[in-house]
Amino acid sequence: MSMTAAAPAPRMHWKIALFLALAMAATVGTALGFQYIGGYLPCKLCYEQRIPYYVGVPVMALALLSSTLHWPAWLTRALLVAGGLLMAWGLYMGIYHAGVEWQWWAGPTDCAIPFDMSDSGGGSGGVLDDIDKVIPPSCDKAALRILGLSFAGWNVIASLALGAVAFYGASRRR
Repeated sequence: MSMTAAAPAPRMHWKIALFLALAMAATVGTALGFQYIGGYLPCKLCYEQRIPYYVGVPVMALALLSSTLHWPAWLTRALLVAGGLLMAWGLYMGIYHAGVEWQWWAGPTDCAIPFDMSDSGGGSGGVLDDIDKVIPPSCDKAALRILGLSFAGWNVIASLALGAVAFYGASRRR
């Protein structure tokens, strides 16, 4: 193994990993805020768009740890690449969902199907049994548009920007 392969990650990797960990957490935190504080019930695709962030935050925290503890630079760079790939997945999911909302293509067939939140499993089929059923919003209807973009559209921008930062950081050797 060459000397450069085992060299510690530069301070820039530390800054980028910290930025990405905080930015990914803030992005998914904003989505959770709109859900729990704003009352916007997410659809199936909205939930799926959060997965890259749920995985990405710990991966970027590990990149931050790798850089802080002066582990080999290749490891920190590999973790930044993983973060970039996660954001590429988020970008794909955001584009797909935005396209469904704009009716450019069909969405999943199981979107907005009621699901049972009760634990009983059995019932008489009356009106009271329907109280525990939640009907999530349809994937093809934007719950809110801000400056013309839905939540999915904003996720496209966030994923693109964060992915670009992650890949940039991974490409920097010094």
